[in-house]
Amino acid sequence: MPSHRSSLLLVGAFIALYLVWGSTYFVIKIGVQSWPPMLLAGLRFVIAGGLMFAWLRWRGVPVPTGKEWRSCAIVGFLLLSCGNGGVTIAEHLGVASAVAALAIATVPLFALLFGLIWGQRTTGLEWGGILLGLIGIGLLNLGHNLQASPLGAMLVLIAAASWAFGSMWSRHLSLPGGAMASAAQMLVGGVVLLLGSVASGERMQQAPDFAGWLALAYLTLFGSIVAFSAYLYLLKHVRPAAATSYAYVNPVVAVLLGITFAGERIGAEEWLAMTVIVSAVVLIGLPQWRRPRVAASAKSA
Repeated sequence: MPSHRSSLLLVGAFIALYLVWGSTYFVIKIGVQSWPPMLLAGLRFVIAGGLMFAWLRWRGVPVPTGKEWRSCAIVGFLLLSCGNGGVTIAEHLGVASAVAALAIATVPLFALLFGLIWGQRTTGLEWGGILLGLIGIGLLNLGHNLQASPLGAMLVLIAAASWAFGSMWSRHLSLPGGAMASAAQMLVGGVVLLLGSVASGERMQQAPDFAGWLALAYLTLFGSIVAFSAYLYLLKHVRPAAATSYAYVNPVVAVLLGITFAGERIGAEEWLAMTVIVSAVVLIGLPQWRRPRVAASAKSA
């Protein structure tokens, strides 16, 4: 019975990671039709972070120290304020949700490059993946979606690079244990986005419609809390390569949702870019799949 329950939890966690995180790009596209982009992203993370923080404190998890708060501020700013905030603004500027997801799929490529700063060794296979990914980025920029919005194109690539840099830096920072790190990062990242919303003069032209409220609720509950909890569960129970496999599944989910429900059009260059980028991410992940299970668990702990 415990084994059966564990198998069901693993299946549910993978479904949440693949479908929920893959669908957030489409839901963001819906949300920015009712909300200013930084306000939408800021509210999402402040509410999700606040709920997680309150729940963790109720369970007796200690409050982060001053040093840990500073580390969470760095990671939250890079990953959430710049990373997710950049994607949200880019979609507001007209970048298709499917194309935004493809651009963010390049995060593992940037992560390998930034890893060199901290002396991380890169294998020949990984260098091949980086080269292939750069070709994919070039193809993506040839498509009509990013050419129609140069600022949006710049933002999604900066968002991917920022997420990767923050992820690599976080390994060398003093962070709280478990979910408290994410709760603190969401609180800080969300507050920065709300301050950015005020400073940039974002204004609500009218009250959000029902779809806008649903988008905010979905991004808060499922995109931030449920999917992240599933990710933490998978990091503890499967190889890191399996847990991070969302990087090449999410773009496919986002493309299918964007085409089917949002009427987005993907050109030949962008279809080819998706194939190349996903192949590059798979290539980069191959060395992880070959590592022993025990070593992978120790690294992710």
